[in-house]
Amino acid sequence: MSAFDDLLAANEEFSAAFAGSELTGKAARGLAVVTCMDSRIDPLGVFGLKPGDAKILRNAGARVTDDVLRTLVLAVYLLGVNRVLVMPHTDCGMAKATDEDVHQLAAGHGVDTRSLEFHTVPDQDAALRHDLIRIKSSPFLPQDLAIGGAIYDVRTGKLMPVDL
Repeated sequence: MSAFDDLLAANEEFSAAFAGSELTGKAARGLAVVTCMDSRIDPLGVFGLKPGDAKILRNAGARVTDDVLRTLVLAVYLLGVNRVLVMPHTDCGMAKATDEDVHQLAAGHGVDTRSLEFHTVPDQDAALRHDLIRIKSSPFLPQDLAIGGAIYDVRTGKLMPVDL
């Protein structure tokens, strides 16, 4: 028995009724959402979107890292994105630990992670504003790219917009 048998079985059902073959890979609504990997977040559902409407970029803490910027460049110039929303959330594990905490936890398992940055978030509002400015000031993205930010409340499903 494989650790993934349940997923493969579920895929059999999913693929039997699959109706997304007409999608092109472009963001039909011109949207990219940068959000956290937290499994409580349904980024399509939050905005009333469907598959094909938006590019969804997920990482720990919804941080705009170098890799997220690289992905946004591809999304903008190749995949029809003309607006970006950065959406961290309440009760985020990245706001409850420091990079040093993570390094120590990994060291307890015999793993040295000191060469990695985890981009923990001591102040979500400040981190979100920093990340919005990072996108806005990127020389790799168009100056007229629409950029927004909001914190998602995992208890209510509501968004709390944040202005620059």
